[in-house]
Amino acid sequence: MTFLKERPFFLMFAILALVGFAADQASKYVVFAKLYPAPGQFGIEQEVIPGYFKLLTNWTGNSDPGDQPLSGLRTIGGERLPELNRGALFGWGNSRDGSGGWNNVFLLISFLAAGFVIFWAARPAVAHDFFLSKALGLILGGTLGNLYDRVVFEGVRDFLHCYIKFEGDAQPRIWPDFNIADACLVVGAGILLVHSFLVKEPEPPTATLQDATVAVAPPTTIPAVPSDTAIQK
Repeated sequence: MTFLKERPFFLMFAILALVGFAADQASKYVVFAKLYPAPGQFGIEQEVIPGYFKLLTNWTGNSDPGDQPLSGLRTIGGERLPELNRGALFGWGNSRDGSGGWNNVFLLISFLAAGFVIFWAARPAVAHDFFLSKALGLILGGTLGNLYDRVVFEGVRDFLHCYIKFEGDAQPRIWPDFNIADACLVVGAGILLVHSFLVKEPEPPTATLQDATVAVAPPTTIPAVPSDTAIQK
């Protein structure tokens, strides 16, 4: 209990991280199970806001063999394997040619980032800051969500598809697909950015005249020396 008393917002940080991770994985498993392809289909979509936003799952033609250690986690919604983002946020570094892209690189980066965020959030000075703890909780939740995918699926599952078509456009303008973990990362980073500009660090206390007053020792009394006359008497 002493740990939490010294870190009043660490529990909120941990809860946000767990909620972000759980929301990400639950949404991925549910959406990919609901938008599961029939034989010969490779893309299934569900309009949410027509003309702007839809749920979209893309699939390979391959099925999980079922005999690998993590096959049970990959086949909860079905045996077909989804298309994956093996790169970073918004598809940077991605590859769909079977080479694996940069998945292993970003897996290592995500693992190290998660450890650093936990270490940072556990510092008493940080755990006394409400907004900083909130930002780090969201960042950790997003990091863990995509880290799970990189370990289990060897790539990240994206399904949130935003697009818009202006007058005169032959094709809609598409924002790179993303997921709940990516949203947690972006929101957490945004809070962190705003915090760095708007929240001032506490200034060290300045010395005042009262603090600088030095106690003066009381004057000492020197005994009088008797005069020669007094001695003669």
